[in-house]
Amino acid sequence: MSPKTIIFVGRSGCGKGTQGKLMQEYLSTATPTRDIFYLETGARFRELIAGDSHTSQLAKEIMDEGTLQPAFLAIHIWSHEFIENLKGGEHMIIDGTPRTLSEIEALDTAFTFYKREKPIVFLLDVSSTWSKARLDGRGRSDDSKAGDIEKRMSWFESDVVPAIRHMENAKMYDVITINGEQTIDQVHADIIAAFEKHNG
Repeated sequence: MSPKTIIFVGRSGCGKGTQGKLMQEYLSTATPTRDIFYLETGARFRELIAGDSHTSQLAKEIMDEGTLQPAFLAIHIWSHEFIENLKGGEHMIIDGTPRTLSEIEALDTAFTFYKREKPIVFLLDVSSTWSKARLDGRGRSDDSKAGDIEKRMSWFESDVVPAIRHMENAKMYDVITINGEQTIDQVHADIIAAFEKHNG
């Protein structure tokens, strides 16, 4: 199997991280000799916010206000990870990026630079009602306030959807929509079936 670039996108709470980890396990079994680069931008943001730098303090203020972090921080996080850790020839799994149109436009240039051909984008399709119920139930600190959850619902429509539309309209991506309102195992099975069909 040639090196694959796989992106998981969808509303907050749709299971991107869970499915990303399951895809990592699948690829580890299918191609045990090929390395896997796994990027979870949400975890990187939480690490940043936990720090004591000036940037960390400002990012924490934004989180406390329940507003969207600026695109340049997300771009810095993943571009730094690319520059420091990519070796060439590995599979790449990305969870939580892109979240804005400016971010996907920057990611376009990174994929071109690293010669990552035909990234596969799995859009985990869930309703806002389903997503809100998941966020209410998972108990993470950044899901703690109802108003913040509502803001995250609106971010998806105003910021993430334009990024998804960009990928759908760009010839360099293959976007595959998966019904995310199923059990974890069912979603994973649908993803693997689509992935194997895609790879012929």
